[in-house]
Amino acid sequence: MKETKNILLVGVGGQGIILVSKILTAGLLKAGFDVKMSEVHGMAQRGGSVTTQVRYGEKVYSPIIGKGQADILVSFEKMEAARWVEYLRPQGKVVVNNYEIPSLPIAIGKAEYPKGVIEALKKQFSTTVIDATKAAEEVGNIRTQNIVLLGALTKALGLNEIDWTEIIRENLPEKMVEINIKAFQKGQEL
Repeated sequence: MKETKNILLVGVGGQGIILVSKILTAGLLKAGFDVKMSEVHGMAQRGGSVTTQVRYGEKVYSPIIGKGQADILVSFEKMEAARWVEYLRPQGKVVVNNYEIPSLPIAIGKAEYPKGVIEALKKQFSTTVIDATKAAEEVGNIRTQNIVLLGALTKALGLNEIDWTEIIRENLPEKMVEINIKAFQKGQEL
């Protein structure tokens, strides 16, 4: 693979975005790619925006993805997709979790959650909408939404030759491995 691929993962603090980035990076490294990752926590502990950028290819010189350069945007929350879509290249793809986490102004009634986010994304980009919440509930643990999205991402990128089960085992506590493998498989099905 000569060309570098750029993945932007976005969401809200507590959604497991950094864990997904670390698992993704570990798998890509094991597959022999040069990989660079950067993360921005923002006000993550307060429910604020969290982003990670993962770049991989034959040789990657910087972990930073500029505006209009991401090949794929994976959004763990709908509004975050709208917030970060300017980083997606025109032919880029969006994978968005059909999930809403109200920001503080929305939660206290000072603003309304934006309507039509997914519809706007679909008009502009190739967009896949996933109900990771429902999928995570189906496997038995709502906290596995992030791994459902990881499964969908790896499928979208055609990264099927990597042993993701092994990577999950290496990066999660033993008691969480089996449920997360189920979540990953569910995401690949979606």
